[in-house]
Amino acid sequence: MQKVTRDILVNKAKELLANGTVDRVYGWKKGEFAYDVTPALFKSEKELDEFVFGDFCGANVSKYLVAESKKAGGKILVFLKPCDTYSLNQLTTEHRVDREKIYAVGIPCEGMLTGSALKDKVDSVLSVETEGDTVKVETLYDGVKTFPASDLLPDRCRNCKSKKHVTYDELIGEDGEVLDSGRFDEVEKLEKMTPDERFAFWQGELSRCIRCNACRDVCPACTCEKCVFDNPKSGLENKAAADSFEEKMFHIIRAFHVAGRCTDCGECSRVCPQHIPLHLLNRKFIKDMNTFYGEYQAGEVVGNRPPVVNYTKEDIEPSEAVKRGE
Repeated sequence: MQKVTRDILVNKAKELLANGTVDRVYGWKKGEFAYDVTPALFKSEKELDEFVFGDFCGANVSKYLVAESKKAGGKILVFLKPCDTYSLNQLTTEHRVDREKIYAVGIPCEGMLTGSALKDKVDSVLSVETEGDTVKVETLYDGVKTFPASDLLPDRCRNCKSKKHVTYDELIGEDGEVLDSGRFDEVEKLEKMTPDERFAFWQGELSRCIRCNACRDVCPACTCEKCVFDNPKSGLENKAAADSFEEKMFHIIRAFHVAGRCTDCGECSRVCPQHIPLHLLNRKFIKDMNTFYGEYQAGEVVGNRPPVVNYTKEDIEPSEAVKRGE
């Protein structure tokens, strides 16, 4: 699927390391399984031998720049897909990264496949190869199986909001455009439910949560140095939910915490081992802000203030929203 190859990215990294533009590189390396690709830091040309790039490199590496850009040294080279650049812009706006220490190279993206979708279809994967729009999977017990690549696309890629990079120092290939996607279609389906139906839906989804904190840890908008859920005095520290209220509270608090700041990168849903569609909570907030305050996209422009923290006399009053049934 991807038009940009590993060799192109590695050669660019070696070039920038050699001429001193950067002194380290953030990219991806192999994980435990063929579909398990993980973000990694490379500090030398030799280490780049382990650099990988392919259709399972969906991880948004912007979050890792929060800590890395604060370290001593030169610039960090980072390869960013269009959706990743929104996250970098938002982190820059919030002064969570030092943009001057980051050399961002924008790369085009035709959608990234997910290992979780693959694991739902086959067991004991030995190797994965993409040929055009077909994914060929070699398994331990069932031989070779093939699937349309579209079957392994996450919702964030099926309903991609933009192929446009909103920040970069260098661009590989041509830039794309903001898309007219159907990313709010599922939210609208939930809105058409009765309150009891919506409650039952989210109760069913959130009841599967095992409080692994993967969603929080991967989220580019979750950058607090000390999270309330890590506070041993809170009574909520890294443990399974004691009751149904606590079960929901973690995700409700997180959704409010990132309201107006979520760039809709979909990382929360990508890493959830229980396949909870957490991105739908955030999209509901995004859709409501568009409805009540006008179109706004977090991370589109550095310095933009979210509507929820930027008071104007034209802001809608809660009573007006109730009258409109919204």
